Amino acid sequence: MSKWLLTNKKADFKALARTNGIDQVTARVMVNRGVAEEDFDAYLYPSLDQIRNPHDLKDVDRAADLLSEAIDAGKKIRIIGDYDIDGIQSTYILHQALLTCQADVDYVLPKRIEDGYGLNLHLVEDAHESGASLIITCDNGIAAKEAIARAKDLGMMVIVTDHHEVPFAMVDGKRLDRLPPADAIVNPKQADCPYPFKEICGAVVAWKLVFVLYEKRGVSVTLAMDFLENAAFATVGDVMPLVDENRTIVSLGLERLRKTSNPGMAALMRVREIDPDHLSAYHIGFILGPCLNAAGRLETAEKSTRLLEEKEPEKAWVLAENLAALNETRKAMTARGLEDAFAQIKEGGYAKDPVLVIYLPKLHESIAGLVAGKVKESLWRPCFVLTDASAEGLVKGSGRSIPPYSMFEEMNRCKDLMVQFGGHPMAAGLSLRRDKIDSLRRALNANCTLTEDDLLPKIHIDVPMPLHYITIPLVEELKRLEPFGNGNPKPLFAVRNVLVRSLRTMGREGQFLKFSLREGSSEVEGVYFGDARAFSTAVEEAYGQGSWEEFCHGFRRDLVVRMVYEPQINFYRGRKSLQLVIREIEPEGD
Repeated sequence: MSKWLLTNKKADFKALARTNGIDQVTARVMVNRGVAEEDFDAYLYPSLDQIRNPHDLKDVDRAADLLSEAIDAGKKIRIIGDYDIDGIQSTYILHQALLTCQADVDYVLPKRIEDGYGLNLHLVEDAHESGASLIITCDNGIAAKEAIARAKDLGMMVIVTDHHEVPFAMVDGKRLDRLPPADAIVNPKQADCPYPFKEICGAVVAWKLVFVLYEKRGVSVTLAMDFLENAAFATVGDVMPLVDENRTIVSLGLERLRKTSNPGMAALMRVREIDPDHLSAYHIGFILGPCLNAAGRLETAEKSTRLLEEKEPEKAWVLAENLAALNETRKAMTARGLEDAFAQIKEGGYAKDPVLVIYLPKLHESIAGLVAGKVKESLWRPCFVLTDASAEGLVKGSGRSIPPYSMFEEMNRCKDLMVQFGGHPMAAGLSLRRDKIDSLRRALNANCTLTEDDLLPKIHIDVPMPLHYITIPLVEELKRLEPFGNGNPKPLFAVRNVLVRSLRTMGREGQFLKFSLREGSSEVEGVYFGDARAFSTAVEEAYGQGSWEEFCHGFRRDLVVRMVYEPQINFYRGRKSLQLVIREIEPEGD
């Protein structure tokens, strides 16, 4: 079970509610999200004037000048993107914008297994042989020092647009950024970049450049707004924090996506049976986005870019169906990999290791990070998943972490065991010799300082709220706080001493639960998609052996629980009713 923590920020919630015409609960949730009193209006009413000035990005004007000069000179431009959602969307944005500016331009997206991440020597040589005079990267390039140096040796111009951390070295206790020798670098993470918000994704960086380029080329900047939906899609897909202008971009971008004129996006929504009127950040993150990513994992990400660029609805439908099918294949591969991972944890005796290192030699390497992430979420501990690499004797893989464990920092402590590694606190990639796997597992665990409390997942509660306070108008008002996601989670509430009037299992294997709940005179339905087996065990421990079956069959009606929940509105046959989605539930005891 999780550790429940009440978020208890202080403010005059009555005054905030009165001033802004909202419920006190809504005001409390906004304060919990770090919204200052003076920012309430902007938070509740996102608008285009909240999107920051692109000219604040270092080198953005220089980059636009270089592109404009190349266009005027008739020089060929090659875009080098990346194989994930952010790279796909940023490639689309730059390609379409440059075509609008009458540029001679094409694009290449690296192949995950053959090329690896980002710009490399092979891609530079290929661009040069194709006649390109200027390379522009998107969602990569900040760490491609060697490849960019080679491009300069070949007489090419290079523009980097990226949002990843700048490589650095510590010299005499001072951090020195190691920037590549590009002609222009547009990346808010540069130490001397004055752009005030650093957490934009690669597609937003590319989009900002388009505004400046259009200004210089005499193209109406209103046309740049056509890419707002792509910037929003990438912001969600790259799991950027939904705060500051990111929240505005996603909020307004979702409005445009619901009425998109892009045949590819419209086809993908139809194939995935998503009602555009109810499109949310959830659909991008968990239904549409994985389809774009699947092509880059299993085939080539250029398939996803072709979907976005397709003008004919019939062809777009075929491409969308293909991507959806690839994603189903990816899901099946991930499920098999996850099953194998849990089997190895059990058989290898690793269940008590605070840091998990799992070797699955037959796993497709593009799935390793997904499996690591799912293991991490299930067991709440850092997890590395390794698989055989193409090079003889080497394995490679990915890691996913929990907040108290800086994965990149901990890997640095045993870097001698690895051939190559990189990443950040929450995720990493690595390669090492196969005979070093056990040594790496021992070293990571020997160095680990995680406590038992660190290994307990935390769930943050916004307000202890009794059931009688929940109303349909309140739930509808809370929707004004969307889009929800990283940095702006769904509001969660807690309540104690709730009587379970009835319960029954749901799902093919009875793995979910449905409750009829009562607190005082208030009654509401609740659904639980968590671990039904763990809850049944907890009930038997609290109420005695055999009590679970008695509660399920209605022979006993004295089960009292406490729970963390999110309220929803359920639509059935044209009628609205309240329903609780239960995130955590525990018996209070007999």
